[in-house]
Amino acid sequence: MEANGNIAATEKGGYAHFMLKEIHEQPQALQQTIAPYLETDSGPLANFLTAAQAQSLRKLYIVACGTSHHAGLVGKHAIESLARLSVEVDLASEFRYRNPLLDEHTAVLVISQSGETADTLASLQEAQRRGCPVWAITNVQNSSIAQQADAVLPTLAGTEVAIASTKAYTAQLAVLLLLAVHLAELRQTRPAADLAAIRQGLRELPQAVQAALEYGSFLQGLANQIAEQELIFFMGWGVDYAGALEAALKLKETSYIHAGALAAGELRHGPIALITEKAFMVCLQTQPHLRHRMQGNMQEVLAKGGKILLVDTDASPGAEDPGLLRVSLPQVHPLLAPIVSIVPLQLLAYYVAVARGCNVDKPRNLNKSVTIE
Repeated sequence: MEANGNIAATEKGGYAHFMLKEIHEQPQALQQTIAPYLETDSGPLANFLTAAQAQSLRKLYIVACGTSHHAGLVGKHAIESLARLSVEVDLASEFRYRNPLLDEHTAVLVISQSGETADTLASLQEAQRRGCPVWAITNVQNSSIAQQADAVLPTLAGTEVAIASTKAYTAQLAVLLLLAVHLAELRQTRPAADLAAIRQGLRELPQAVQAALEYGSFLQGLANQIAEQELIFFMGWGVDYAGALEAALKLKETSYIHAGALAAGELRHGPIALITEKAFMVCLQTQPHLRHRMQGNMQEVLAKGGKILLVDTDASPGAEDPGLLRVSLPQVHPLLAPIVSIVPLQLLAYYVAVARGCNVDKPRNLNKSVTIE
């Protein structure tokens, strides 16, 4: 038993759990994933599509489950913003059964960390039966999805052991943004200088994620304070709502706390009834054009006695309030911000789970890949 324990400890690289190790591996995983895609003559996107094929597209479906579905929601914002291509994001378990509208001007992108997710694989097969090209983002290049897709965009995050996905998720976001830039280039929808700036931001992204990891001690202390909360909310506008969904899922998976995600504009449409002095709200604020709207939401929550953790990319001093805590992240391009802003919330989920004595790497009732229907 002692020998096995020593082996496990070595595999964890000195970290207490695989989840914490994999959170801290994200700068390296992102660098490994991004670098090949920036080789424009030989990278995974080099012969992915012709300009004519890209320009003929009228719609893209992104189909996935769980965390990969949340990645798709982030990808929708990037692709629609840069490539001006209509994107619909669907749960694979819904897509495969609802007879979606597909035609020769539609492509389908499936996302699966394992490449074996049953509903996602079935959706791929359904789309191919309907004559659509199917692309896949996966972390396992010899998986069923990788073998059956018409084109594969790999993430190079390395093996992910913990059931709660962290480094594979941020690698998926990076590949989706790289795809958005490539489509914009082929469809000629954004100036070359804009796309070059995003590529440069991607090169610098590992450093921004490393800076986000520096909040570990602060978040560990906060986790000890909120570990007994019965309900925690995550709220964001625009693409930050997708981040809120992923952050809430991480907390539910690891700590068994019922965490809710809100599109911030919906706060007054019902959820505000739950805000009391016992409420704890995590607010994501990374999109400059929506900052004023989030400030209004926060004032309402604080006025009702709620407590807030603000995760933002605004370097300016914020308003002081005894109910407000803040994680200020490096300023990056708004389309890159979801990759940075999720990192402290992965850490928060991890430390809350540890404080509650949960099995962090193997939460109850969960498997790494859902391969049965």
